[in-house]
Amino acid sequence: MEAVIYLRVSTQGQAVDGYGLDVQEQACRAYSESSGFSVAEVFRDEAVSGTLPAHERPGLMDALGMLKDGDADVLIVARLDRLARQLTTQEVILAEVWKDGAEVHTAESGKVFRDDPDDPMRTAMRQMAGVFAELDRAMTVKRLRDGRRAKEAKGGKANGSYPYGFAKEGPIPAELEVMRDAAAQKRKGRSWEAIAADLNARQITQRNGKPWTRQNLARVMR
Repeated sequence: MEAVIYLRVSTQGQAVDGYGLDVQEQACRAYSESSGFSVAEVFRDEAVSGTLPAHERPGLMDALGMLKDGDADVLIVARLDRLARQLTTQEVILAEVWKDGAEVHTAESGKVFRDDPDDPMRTAMRQMAGVFAELDRAMTVKRLRDGRRAKEAKGGKANGSYPYGFAKEGPIPAELEVMRDAAAQKRKGRSWEAIAADLNARQITQRNGKPWTRQNLARVMR
């Protein structure tokens, strides 16, 4: 069976360390070899949120296209949360793959089985994994928000006196990482409007607590 590998990281930092693209690819290739699959292609989405739908992820769309065209039979990801970090997004993508008669496998846990009315626990366990992926993302957002508030409580200012991500004593790493990710997405062709909408969906606000718009995000990045 022909397999297509899909890799995703949500930040530039993950792209070069931690659970980055290379680590994911090694795990997927090892799984493919042990399962007797032949890797037809590898697609990547770098600095792309797992909450985005498939049509906003070029790498995933290419992978799904190969499955739809019959050029591959299996989609392999390192973990299910690389496919999506939101339960509804996960289920939509899985349904799309299964509709095309293809399979989904993870290097971590093996084949992701389709729903079976005689085995409701199967669906529950899969969806539980999606719930925990979504929870993990929400906790990351909360840590960002808590870090910003703690910084401001120590003397940082949340007004126009300082560029976004900076206080009197220097940069706030978490906020600067958000800006680096936004810049990377812009270089890949995403619009400021789409990036702003993604930040707002992740509950990452401006320093004054207001949601992002295309205009103020572009201004900050300049």
